[in-house]
Amino acid sequence: MDATLTRTTRRTGSVDPAASADWTLLKEAVTELRALQQRDGALFEEADRDRAAVLVERLDAAVAALAPLFPHDSDYLEAVRADLTAWCAGGFGVPDFTRSLVAFRPELNRVDGLQHLVLFPMYTQNGSTDRVFEAVLIEVVWPAFVAELEASSFSNPMFVPIRFLDFTAGYDTNSAVLFPETVATGPVPPAFTWGAIFADREAARFRRVVRRAAEITRLELPEDAERLLGDQRLAEETFVLWDLIHDRTHMRGDLPFDPFMIKQRMPYFLYSLEELRCDLTAFREAVRLVRAEDTDALTRDRARLAQYAILFDRLFRFPLTGSRVRNYDGLGGQLLFAWLHQRHVLHWTDTRLTVDWPEVPDAVVALSDAIDGLYWSSIDRPKTAHWLAAYDLVRGTLAPHPASRWARGLPDEVLSGPPKGMTDAVLDDEFPLSMFYEALGRKLGDVLASTSGITGRD
Repeated sequence: MDATLTRTTRRTGSVDPAASADWTLLKEAVTELRALQQRDGALFEEADRDRAAVLVERLDAAVAALAPLFPHDSDYLEAVRADLTAWCAGGFGVPDFTRSLVAFRPELNRVDGLQHLVLFPMYTQNGSTDRVFEAVLIEVVWPAFVAELEASSFSNPMFVPIRFLDFTAGYDTNSAVLFPETVATGPVPPAFTWGAIFADREAARFRRVVRRAAEITRLELPEDAERLLGDQRLAEETFVLWDLIHDRTHMRGDLPFDPFMIKQRMPYFLYSLEELRCDLTAFREAVRLVRAEDTDALTRDRARLAQYAILFDRLFRFPLTGSRVRNYDGLGGQLLFAWLHQRHVLHWTDTRLTVDWPEVPDAVVALSDAIDGLYWSSIDRPKTAHWLAAYDLVRGTLAPHPASRWARGLPDEVLSGPPKGMTDAVLDDEFPLSMFYEALGRKLGDVLASTSGITGRD
């Protein structure tokens, strides 16, 4: 039976904020105000400023009315009202919500089921690229076993897993994160203190896509994998475990000086390896938790399920999601599939996908070892030599595009010039989809498209 999540939230009072009239008014005001905003959040020159002022007043009133439901966010909600007033008084230019962003500190109160009202001018990754107003009601997903793991083995004080209660248009998309760096500010705060990931959206789209992919490929799923696909709350907890370890890994390990998280232009396959490294580290740690004698039964179960989540999301959803323009997550999924196939752990025979399940953990950890080895060696290499070594690691498993300049060998004038020349020489689709994925994509495309805006209640 499908144990789809129902709303069982912890509330300060008896009111469900997502069902309140004040929330409806707030959403309506945000929706109308967004239509008056340019990409940077300022009003269009021809926008009706009197109408905008009325809408800001409605937002202010709605936030004030809803604030008693969120006493833990009182400072933040007061700052939101002040920032709204300042934006209006300043003539509706580029909004500056630094004050309210600094006041919003969800990482200080990670309590399972605790709710937040979030209102910012912001863009939504994999959603809207405009810094216009968005409003979202969320609740924290913080099961006891995750709290214990974070406190004992996987410290990650910035990590805030959440689920949707309701949202405005920018989140009716593929966006599954709420990050402070997306908010419109004046001077950038000296440090960001939190990052939130929608575990319910991750789990829901995983369940829908993997279920259909398994049907298409006639993959016989293990009992635990079936249990994961059949239970939304179980899948959410599993994704929280995965994300907890993935997120902290970006700054841990034998990293090159730049662990690929600083904004700069470089060949996209480097981002592929970094994201894959973090996922495979999560997989490795899940294997360790399962094998450790002192792991409690609940954590061992979620760690076992996390291996299926990482494997199936990477093999089925990642390669076929998004465009083929520098799709670094897609490339990471392709690499994992080919690695397992070439080591005879994964088989595509007689139009059926089969997996030698006992061999999977060690084979996946071996790919993790290969990437870790690349990083360790790269500490002693110049940047461009590291790029070349990373390319060799990928093309050792995946076939480059026949027209690839990198595969043929870059000329000396490019190699001796600035790094930009090497980046420019990378094709948008440097490692095209295999015939397997081309065929799977034709059958899975509608399902992938259907997950836009999905939540745990869908």
